[in-house]
Amino acid sequence: MFAKRVRHINRYREIATALLSQGFDYIVEETGLMQKIPYYQRVRPVFTKENTGGVAERIRLVLEQLGPTYVKLGQIASTRPDLLPPEIIDELEKLQDAVPAFSFTEVRSVLQEELGGTLEIFFQHFEPEPIAAASIGQVHQAVLKTGTTVAVKIQRPSIAIDIQTDLEILYELSNLVERRFHWAKSYQLMDMIDEFSKSLRSELDYTSEARNAEKISKQFTKNPMIYVPKIYWDYSTQKVLTAEYIEGIKISKKEDLKEKGYNLSLLAERFAKGIFHQIFMEGFFHGDPHPGNVVVLPGEIIVFLDFGMVGRLSSEMKYNLSSLVIGLMRQDSDELTKAIFRMGIVPDHVNRIQLREDIEVLKEKYYGIPLSKVSLGEAVSSIFAVALKHKIKIPADLVLVGKALLTMEGIVERLDPRLSILDVAEPFGQKLLMERLHPKNLTKTLWQSLSDLSELFLRFPQHFKELSSVVKRGRLCLEVAIPEIELILKTQDRISNRLSFSIILLAFSIIMASIIVSLSIAGQSSLLWKIPIVEIGFGIAMVMFIWLLYAIIRSGRL
Repeated sequence: MFAKRVRHINRYREIATALLSQGFDYIVEETGLMQKIPYYQRVRPVFTKENTGGVAERIRLVLEQLGPTYVKLGQIASTRPDLLPPEIIDELEKLQDAVPAFSFTEVRSVLQEELGGTLEIFFQHFEPEPIAAASIGQVHQAVLKTGTTVAVKIQRPSIAIDIQTDLEILYELSNLVERRFHWAKSYQLMDMIDEFSKSLRSELDYTSEARNAEKISKQFTKNPMIYVPKIYWDYSTQKVLTAEYIEGIKISKKEDLKEKGYNLSLLAERFAKGIFHQIFMEGFFHGDPHPGNVVVLPGEIIVFLDFGMVGRLSSEMKYNLSSLVIGLMRQDSDELTKAIFRMGIVPDHVNRIQLREDIEVLKEKYYGIPLSKVSLGEAVSSIFAVALKHKIKIPADLVLVGKALLTMEGIVERLDPRLSILDVAEPFGQKLLMERLHPKNLTKTLWQSLSDLSELFLRFPQHFKELSSVVKRGRLCLEVAIPEIELILKTQDRISNRLSFSIILLAFSIIMASIIVSLSIAGQSSLLWKIPIVEIGFGIAMVMFIWLLYAIIRSGRL
């Protein structure tokens, strides 16, 4: 317990130092962060703030300064354009796992503890120098006793404890920030941290990554043009992952691929089809298909690597996604609006009229542009950005689709700029449509709806009884919400004011008319007590009439 407390204090000091160094003094002060450090006035550092970059850049620098956990959280956050503004997303995408490798002595120690024996028992040869190092682990090339060359990923010692400490502190800080800052509550910071922590904890379990690899491998058993490295379970644990070693060319190395005689157009098409098959057909897909995770083998074979981040789509989510794509292709605002409402958690106060108008504006962006020139990933991400504006929470896996599509399109455009992504996607869209209209699926949907309806009907007496009980106890609260009520009330006030003004003008005119008639009958002039009453009254009446007429014309509603 004491050791945990010390770890927390030291980490709080590091976080405060990083924030202060990038000019986020107000966050440190408002959250009371320094007060969590004993004798904070004595240890508070003084900084010369040399960085004059924007807020987004300074956030990235803070994350880099705080190390692996925060870098990884920033990378995960960069996949959520539905939660964060574009300028912050752009900066977070620059985060790199630029961390030094840990020693071979520590590698031996982890392997021995995890596999239950010395390194020599399991491996014929083990390369001391890693071929890749990242924030959570590093990869070594090795040869099994059978002579098979493998890639062994080993988790950093104590990284799990460090991440656990950081996550505990992040929960405390996000709670503090949500209480102190209105913007943090609007971004649902606690929910965001909770979601990111689940993803991060999943990456700490290498057996989860191994299962993901095998699941995606099974998707392409009938397609030899897509390959996933074999997993060696006898040499894999939560902290060690052993897989088949693949030596290919990164799909981003266009010049190297051309030099080896690869057909770039065919590679682009196969890669795009591989991603579309995972997303639209299987509903289980590689969440981070960046160039470092995709290599090419002879015969234009696409190899997917590193399955720490994956997306999962239920049948309902696939249906909603297909509706979104179909609505986009048809440029149908109503279809897009319905799809957004079905796929997200919609707050009660959402302005449906404004949402539809925003979608209309988005639609105009693509109006008249050939579908072959439309970026599907960009369009989907733009739609999710509209959802963010209206505080509609989109499931993380659906947002990951937009990110995966954007990444895929970037690679495809580099390989073959002439290839139309939507042309490649069209057969998958047709399959989705046919799947949706298949009698079996229609029957299943109908049966589910009838089941829900019957359950509602059967439970109605119980719900009615509960409602009656609440009414009898006088505890029924009725809340009526009318959209744009303030605008309606303002309009009502304006109408009533003009009506009152008109009545006063009418009354004034009647009085003036009475005075004129009385003076005429009496045979007197318009002078009363030497004051020209009729002329003055007429002037006032004209001013009031002109003002009222001007106000009505200005409102645009005669």
